[in-house]
Order: sequence, then C-alpha cells, then structure tokens
Amino acid sequence: MKNTAPIYFLLCLTALFWGGNTVAGRLGSLDWQPMTLTFARWLLASLVILPFAWHKTRADWPTIRTNGALLFALGAVGLGGFNMLLYLALTKTTAVNASILQAYMPAFIFILNFVVLGVRVRALQLLGLLVSMIGVLVTCTRGNPAAFFNEGFNTGDVIMLMACVVYAGYTFGLRWRPNIDWMSFMLVVFTGATIAATPFMIYELVTQPFSVPGWRGWAVLCYAVLFPTFCSQLFYAKGVAAIGGNRAGLFINLVPIFGSVLAVLILQELFQWFHAVGLLLVVGGILVAERSELILKTDKKN
Repeated sequence: MKNTAPIYFLLCLTALFWGGNTVAGRLGSLDWQPMTLTFARWLLASLVILPFAWHKTRADWPTIRTNGALLFALGAVGLGGFNMLLYLALTKTTAVNASILQAYMPAFIFILNFVVLGVRVRALQLLGLLVSMIGVLVTCTRGNPAAFFNEGFNTGDVIMLMACVVYAGYTFGLRWRPNIDWMSFMLVVFTGATIAATPFMIYELVTQPFSVPGWRGWAVLCYAVLFPTFCSQLFYAKGVAAIGGNRAGLFINLVPIFGSVLAVLILQELFQWFHAVGLLLVVGGILVAERSELILKTDKKN
C-alpha cells in the first residue's frame, strides 16, 4: 500500500500556510495599506518566479497569447481581486471572522456550478449549503441573528464574503485553464494580479498618507510571498497529483481552523462561542455537501 502520510502532511502545511495568510493580512494592515500590500505581494512573487518560469513561458507563449484574456482575468480577478478584498476586509473585521467566512467558499463554487453549468444539485448538497449559510449568519451576527435587521452585517464581513465569491469564480474558471506548464501559468496570473492592483495602489498612495513599513510589514510581505503563494501552491499540486482532487480538496476545510487558531495565538483575538458554532456549522455543512458529491461520483462509476 502506498504511504500517503507525507502527502497528508504537505496538504496540512498547505492549509496552515493559507490560514496564516489571513493572520498575516491582519498584521500587515498595521504597516501597509491593503492595495499597496496586494501590489507588493504579486510584484515580488512575479519577480521571484520569473527566472524559473522564463524558458517554460517562452515555450508556452503561443498558447498563452491565444488564451491571454482568460489568463489575465484569472490573475486579475482571482488573485489580485481576492487579495485586495481580503486585505481590505481585514482592516474592518477580525482574522477569526475572516477565517471562518472563508470556509464558505466551496458553497459559492457549488452555486456557480449549478447556475452556470446546470450541474444537478442533490438534496444532501442543499442541506449542507443551508447549514453552512446558518453558520455564516451566526458568525456575522455574533450569535444574534435578530441583530441583522437592526444593525446589518459588519462591513468587513461583507467584504470578506465578496472576496470568497471572487475566489470561487477563480476556482470555477480554472476548468478552462489552457494546457500550459504550471510555472508558466503562475508567472502569467501573478503578472495579471500585479497589473490589476496597480491602479488601486496608485489611487491609495495619492489619496492616503504613506509611510515606509517597518520590519513587521516586510516580514508579512515575505511570508505572503514565500508560504501561501509558492509553498502552498506547490504542495497542493503534489497532493492533487498523488491522491486526487476530491481527497486533496477536503484539506481546504482545515484553512479556517488553522486561521482561527493562529489568530488567537498570534493576534490574541478572542475566540467566542458563536465563532465555534459558526465554524462547526460552516465546515460541517460543506463536508456534508462534499460527501454528497463523492457519493454521486461513486454511483456513476458503479
């Protein structure tokens, strides 16, 4: 029997690094404006990967040029747009809330598959999505859903949900990714994210005071580039290749758990009862929906 323990370990690290990105974004908000941090992250990531991806990108250039609009959109919206919204949300909400709300991302992917592709939705999937929606409501209203009608959602939580919709769209769009080398793809979408963030960064610098980040700000930037950007992408790709996308995808449900734990340990944020209830409902609902998808695929094989 093939030993999958090392692969599981890499996938756990993937979720840990992605969860840490939320904490890093919250820390980064003390030193960086959100658009400037997004621009700096993807510019540095593009420069780091450039020497490794250059030859592969040249070889793939005919395909890249043919699919340029799609690739630019994936980078600009999925990476640039998501991180601009994420870092903006983290100036207005806690890292714990942002981590838990990210767990709802698979639900948006289910919805996109249903609305755009007409993928059949089973009753168990609907139940899972409903449970997850209740978890989001519990988290955003701090355990008092009736307060929504008086106060509405926190602005940061709404922006975080928008970020989840954007990244779900990116994930959905990957089904049309052209057949090019992984390194070529990363360089192109990183560049697209950098270009997309540029006008927002310029506007931010013109309209808001800028100060050079201290060591904490540069540490956050280096972490965001090295771990969530490169290590997580590489480890996740290895995991998918080794055990398949369905099994590897389940590890994404660890992201809000790691993010919440790190927020408590590093940022000393409070993890309250409604966070626990919301996290259990969101992750539990998604697992029910994903379980239904696995059952459906098993039935088709049989």
